[in-house]
Amino acid sequence: MDAADPLRSFRDEFNLPGPRNGSSCIYLCGNSLGLQPKLAVQFVDDELEDWGKLGVLGHAHARRPWLPYHRLATDGIAELAGARGREVVGMNTLTVNLHLMMSSFYRPMRERRKILIESLAFPSDRYAVTSQLRLHGGDPRTDLIEWSPRSGETELRASDLGTLLTDHGHEIALMLLPGVQYYSGQVLDMPELCRMARDAGCRIGLDLAHAIGNVPLELHDWGPDFAVWCSYKYLNAGPGAIGGVFVHERHLRDVATPRLLGWWGHEEASRFAMAATFTPAEGVEQWQLSNPPILSFAPLLASLQVFHSAGMHRLRTKSVRLTSYLAELLQHRFAGRVVPITPENARGCQLSLQVVDPAIPARRVFDSLEQQYVIADWREPDVIRVAPVPLYNRFADVHEFVQRLGIALDG
Repeated sequence: MDAADPLRSFRDEFNLPGPRNGSSCIYLCGNSLGLQPKLAVQFVDDELEDWGKLGVLGHAHARRPWLPYHRLATDGIAELAGARGREVVGMNTLTVNLHLMMSSFYRPMRERRKILIESLAFPSDRYAVTSQLRLHGGDPRTDLIEWSPRSGETELRASDLGTLLTDHGHEIALMLLPGVQYYSGQVLDMPELCRMARDAGCRIGLDLAHAIGNVPLELHDWGPDFAVWCSYKYLNAGPGAIGGVFVHERHLRDVATPRLLGWWGHEEASRFAMAATFTPAEGVEQWQLSNPPILSFAPLLASLQVFHSAGMHRLRTKSVRLTSYLAELLQHRFAGRVVPITPENARGCQLSLQVVDPAIPARRVFDSLEQQYVIADWREPDVIRVAPVPLYNRFADVHEFVQRLGIALDG
């Protein structure tokens, strides 16, 4: 399978952790932090060199000038997001962007004051939502509605969301939902979520932290009001790298949409006139606050170049094969002992595994995998998340992971 893989050469474009104590590294943690593209090292070195040689003149005369730097990523982001260029921009970090978007699109009025999230939302999203409710005079105990899996399940069912909207849709101002649920790895039906929000008359934002660079997206056609993401997971832009925002085209010329302002959101032609009156930039760029952090933006440019060469649909095809192979091996070797909780028909790169053998503590298994130099990650109370990433993982990595998992289970 590796020999026949048309994407096999892309592994060589990444820096992988080297051997340790004679063991090769099996890196299956791209859902938490993607590996470093070799091109990212060059791009960051370029910026450091230009800063050293040019100082402030680098804003106009660096090999990639810093003033319009964010636009160098626009086409690549739009390609992965399934968006138009004027709908996307790289800026800030995920939770900062989430607050900025909610300042525009969470506008509680009359009976529509509530926010709907999923019950296992990533904590940062929950914190942001509850703080926004309080900021607007609400109470999370009454104004937060949660879409939950059924008892004993981890899968989110659209029919249960439909019931919530039937009962509470007239009260909901905003739905904030993930593209991929971080704990279970379930890929949600994003176009259906957007349709359900429109039918209920409420706005919807998508957190795509675990979706962008993982599964194909068509944000413009699906029509969420906004989306936010980070770029250090599947986008491989490095720890704490710059995040991104999508705002649907229908909002871009709506002067009634409120927003928090900063000088980088001012139109570029007159930005340095330092006028007291704000003139918005074109498109989503008007939501920018400050000039982009060049050193954390450069690795994203490098990674987007790799994605463009590989092609998202080719990556998705390989991803399906990688996860299917992993699931088959787990079923063959460990049926009744290890179970993926990620729905078979709704998964991206990630499989979330539970050790169901009551005689084997799941944490002991994870610790053993770590000792064998398998880099995955643990989520309380009992989930081991593994993510074979098609840009740099091989079928051989999946096979070797299963061998080491067997040692961990029997150790």
